[in-house]
Amino acid sequence: MAGMPRLSLAEWTVLALLDERPSHGFAIAGITAVGGEVGRIWQIPRPVIYRSLTRLAQYHLIEADGVEPGHGPQRTRYVVTPAGSDGVREWLASPVQHIRDVRSHLLVKLALLHRRDIDFQPLLARQRAALEPIASGLSTDEPEATGFDTVLLAWRRATTNATMAFLDDLTTEHSGASHGH
Repeated sequence: MAGMPRLSLAEWTVLALLDERPSHGFAIAGITAVGGEVGRIWQIPRPVIYRSLTRLAQYHLIEADGVEPGHGPQRTRYVVTPAGSDGVREWLASPVQHIRDVRSHLLVKLALLHRRDIDFQPLLARQRAALEPIASGLSTDEPEATGFDTVLLAWRRATTNATMAFLDDLTTEHSGASHGH
């Protein structure tokens, strides 16, 4: 994503939610709270939402678009700029590079794609291709591990195998089903 600033998962999530439709921080906090649609996967505390909005505005990925009418505190509504929208589309299509990021980054992307009714099979195929070299590297004969390295190697192999099985299950489960675009 050339030209895009380096964003945290919280910032990408906030940007992607705003890309769905203009909104304010309080509404995004509800979606990413413990009981929220995205929050059931990965929660973002309200202060982090507001810091993310500030940073995204500084990067010109979002801009203020007025204040929501109503009682209570003023709620600034934000819209995504064309650069922000382009960045979201590219980010949502990009596989994660590490097994450890599947639980957070990939699941959030899959949830956001589902919210948009976008077929996530292309992302799953790219994800499998990105992680295949890692899986292959762990399954080759390595020198005998000793001490804690034995534990670490067993953990890496188990999580890698589970991740690849998860990707295979999703691909098998959803192949042939129609998913939006």
